[in-house]
Amino acid sequence: MSKRNVLVAQSGGPSPVINSSLQGVLEACFESDRIESVYAAHHGIEGVLLEELIDMKKQPMEEIRRLRNTPAAGAIGSCRYKLKGENSSDFERIIDVFEAHDVGFFFYIGGNDSMDTANKVRELANQRGLDLTVMGVPKTIDNDLGDEERTLIDHTPGYGSCARYWANIIQNVNEENSGMCTSECVSVLQAMGRSSGFITAASRLADPDREMPLQLYLPESNLSMEQLLDNVDNELIRSGRCIVVVSESFMTDTESQLTDGFGHVEYGASKTTAMQTVVNALNQHGFPVRGQATGQVPGVLQRGVSMHASTVDREEAYILGRKAVEFALSGVNGQMVTILRTSDQPYTVRYDHVPLSAIANSVRYLPKEWIAPSGIDVTDDFIQYARPLIGDSMPKVEMEAGLQRFARIKKEFVAKKLAAYTPCNF
Repeated sequence: MSKRNVLVAQSGGPSPVINSSLQGVLEACFESDRIESVYAAHHGIEGVLLEELIDMKKQPMEEIRRLRNTPAAGAIGSCRYKLKGENSSDFERIIDVFEAHDVGFFFYIGGNDSMDTANKVRELANQRGLDLTVMGVPKTIDNDLGDEERTLIDHTPGYGSCARYWANIIQNVNEENSGMCTSECVSVLQAMGRSSGFITAASRLADPDREMPLQLYLPESNLSMEQLLDNVDNELIRSGRCIVVVSESFMTDTESQLTDGFGHVEYGASKTTAMQTVVNALNQHGFPVRGQATGQVPGVLQRGVSMHASTVDREEAYILGRKAVEFALSGVNGQMVTILRTSDQPYTVRYDHVPLSAIANSVRYLPKEWIAPSGIDVTDDFIQYARPLIGDSMPKVEMEAGLQRFARIKKEFVAKKLAAYTPCNF
C-alpha cells in the first residue's frame, strides 16, 4: 500500500486546548508507516484555498510537544471562512489542492460549522472519485456541539478549561466584591457562549455550596431586564452586594451587532455589550444600598489563556486528536471523533465516532432540567456534570525569562503546485 499525505487544519474560535488536539493528530501521524508527509493549513480552510501548507515534519519535536501547553490558534492559525453552496469554485479548488499534494487524509479541528465544512469536503471528494478520508476533531469552549441528551458528544474540548477559567475568576471576583461592596456593590461580568448558557453556568463551580451572592443570567432563561433589576435589589437587601454573570446575548442592541464569516454575532466586535447594557440599567435604576455597579468583559481571554487550562481537558483533547488518526487508519471515514461519559463518580469516558452529518451545524442548549426554578442559577445535576471537567490541579507551565514558553512553529510552506486563487468570499 502506497503512503499518502495528511492535511490538518483548525477553524473557528480557538480554545485553551485546541493545540492539544493538534499535537495528538501530529504525533499519531508521525508514528504511522502509512503516512508520508504531514501538512497543516495556514489559517484553516483559507490556507487550503490559498495553497498555504506548512510542512509539519520540519518542525522540531520539542516544539510539537509544547503544543499541549500552547493556547489559542497562533501555532498554525484558524479562520471563520464559510464554504457556501453557491461558491462551487471554492469546493473545486479544495479538491484540486488535495489532489496536487496527494492528500489522502484530512483532519479538521473545529465546532459545528467546521464539521459542516468537513462534511461538504467529504461529499465532494466522493463525487469527484477522490480517495480521501475525512475526520472531524471537536472543539469549542461554548459546549454547544451535539444534542442535549449527550448521545453524540458529552462535552467538547475547550469547555472544561473555559469552565475552570470562570470558576477561578468568580472566586477572585467574590473577594474583590466583598471588600469593595461599600463603594461598588454590584459586579457584572459578561460570559461568552452566544445563545447557549454552558459558560455562564460554569460560574457556579466557584461556589457549589451557594454561599456567594451570585446570579447567573442564562440565555435559556429568557429573563427580562426588569426581572434582573428586581433580583439584584433583593440580593442587595439580603447581602449588601451581588455578583451578576450575564451571557453575551443578554439584552444586546441588535442594531450594533457585527457578524463573523459564519454569520454569527461577534459580540466582542459589536458597538455595545450586554455587560454595559446591564451596568447602565443598574446604575440608572439605583440601589437600596450605597454603591454602584461596575462591569468586566473577559472576552477572548476565556478561550485564549492557558494558565487556567484544565488538565483533564488537555488530556482529553490530546487523546481525541490521536483517536481521529487511529480511526482514519482503520477505515473510518466521514466521521467526527467523540467523547462519551460512562460514569460521573468516578468520572470516566470512552472515545468513539459519530457521522459528520449528524453534527454539522448542530446547536446544543443548556438542558432545562439543569436550570434552577429561579432562572438565575443551575442545579446540582449541572454541577455534577461540569465539576470533573475542570480537574483538580494546576496545569504545568513552562517558563522562559519570566514568561510562558509556547510552541514556536516555523511557517515553512511546501512549494505551491497550482496557479494563484482568490477565494469567493474574500
